[in-house]
Amino acid sequence: MAEAALDAVRRELREFPAAVRELSVPLAVPHLDEPPSPLHFYRDWVCPNRPCIIRNALQHWPALRKWSLPYLRATVGSTEVSVAVTPDGYADAVRGDRFVMPAERRLPLSHVLDVLEGRARHPGVLYVQKQCSNLPTELPQLLPDVEPHVPWASEALGKMPDAVNFWLGEAAAVTSLHKDHYENLYCVVSGEKRFLLHPPSDRPFIPYELYTQATYQLTEEGSFKMVDEEAMEKVPWIPLDPLAPDLARYPSYCQAQALCCTVRAGEMLYLPALWFHHVQQSHGCIAVNFWYDMEYDLKYSYFQLLDSLTRVSGLN
Repeated sequence: MAEAALDAVRRELREFPAAVRELSVPLAVPHLDEPPSPLHFYRDWVCPNRPCIIRNALQHWPALRKWSLPYLRATVGSTEVSVAVTPDGYADAVRGDRFVMPAERRLPLSHVLDVLEGRARHPGVLYVQKQCSNLPTELPQLLPDVEPHVPWASEALGKMPDAVNFWLGEAAAVTSLHKDHYENLYCVVSGEKRFLLHPPSDRPFIPYELYTQATYQLTEEGSFKMVDEEAMEKVPWIPLDPLAPDLARYPSYCQAQALCCTVRAGEMLYLPALWFHHVQQSHGCIAVNFWYDMEYDLKYSYFQLLDSLTRVSGLN
């Protein structure tokens, strides 16, 4: 009797993503030709938890005209920034039986630019990606070139952003599949970003496993070693690479349906809270994103229920 009930729960969970897709998930990420009003943004995108790409939202930013690698060198080249360094471009990702975080180096931005322009070499792959409001804290000289927030989004969400982050890296730098508890407005200033997205409703098809946390350490010889974070609890993370999924190990992922989109210079992606995303970029891409803390409302609670049912039923 109990096993039959559990099978029924699993069946409902497997059918749930298709029902949600039919009702509310677009077949492709829609484009808007101009920023929405606060009311339209909240009503049409935030409330239904739907992504969109917004054109002509950054036209008034001086950064869109100014920011290039030579401009960054002249303006903030001597400034030291936190740089994530990994052997293969994957920071905060599963490697073998570990969840591995990047080595963090303090480097002058000019050195990162030298590597990007082929003037210098550095072990591994470099990515300026520290997500603790690194734009105002590490590169305040660049603040006059951008807005401190997105006014129509701040009004719609009733708050200012929790963090404003600056991103710059090599093409090999990849963000592994994950989700955040933030409403994310991701603005590409130069180059392009390629996003692979899954709605929260695809959770029954997306595997999680528990991993010992480790951190890369860069040796004096320029090689990398993993060092376990002994005192830290195991972390749940997605072991699957959506670009080359191991369907023999994770067969249910073939039922998930990703949305892929490219965000180009001058465009802004609204990435709703709890959407799974995997990110690639062009070499030397420059971007800024605004994180607004999500509302921990009924929508959040429903996702937590979906997540819990998926786990306890043994689906993923």
